[in-house]
Amino acid sequence: MKRTRTLACLLSVAGLALAGAAVAQEPKKPATPKKAEVAKKAEAPKAAEAPPEPPKPGPEHNILKQDAGTWDATVEMTQGPGQAPMVSKGVEINTLLGGGLWLVTDFKSDMMGQPFEGHGISGYDSGQRKYVSTWVDSWSTGLSSGQSTYDAAARKMTGWMEGPDMTGQISRTTMVTEWKDLDTRVFTMSGPGPDGKEFAGLKITYKRRK
Repeated sequence: MKRTRTLACLLSVAGLALAGAAVAQEPKKPATPKKAEVAKKAEAPKAAEAPPEPPKPGPEHNILKQDAGTWDATVEMTQGPGQAPMVSKGVEINTLLGGGLWLVTDFKSDMMGQPFEGHGISGYDSGQRKYVSTWVDSWSTGLSSGQSTYDAAARKMTGWMEGPDMTGQISRTTMVTEWKDLDTRVFTMSGPGPDGKEFAGLKITYKRRK
């Protein structure tokens, strides 16, 4: 009886050992990824897309490029038809921005015995296919803006500017710039005169400073 019990114990231990060996030899199944890991991979950011190329100046911007530099200005202001103009001197400094996409203008002068300074930005809007500009100065608290077109054959820019005048009233003026040569250009601004007719009250002749 004792022997039989001992044999039964040995067989039981042997059976456990064999079962353990069988479990140890059984190939492991691949671990199932956890839900959190799957979600994390799904949320992984995509490769960053390359940023768009910035615009580059085209042939329309050459007219801006040729105005870069320092210009000495002779300013003629006339208050009415038949009246003698008041003449003063000024200096305009033009610099290029954005590789030539924009022309930044800073102008200083004495007009009608008063100090005057203005700041403008001009460029070519490829969407509108027009030259666009903005202007602010020490004689107004508002912003003026305008559009122009360029006639290459006549070397002339013609357009308009709209904004508040010295009294705060919104007015629209006609602007014309003619390039006599690479170092000389003439700017005129016209608007309604005292009699309501178009009148050129401002003329500025620019000479490039060497």
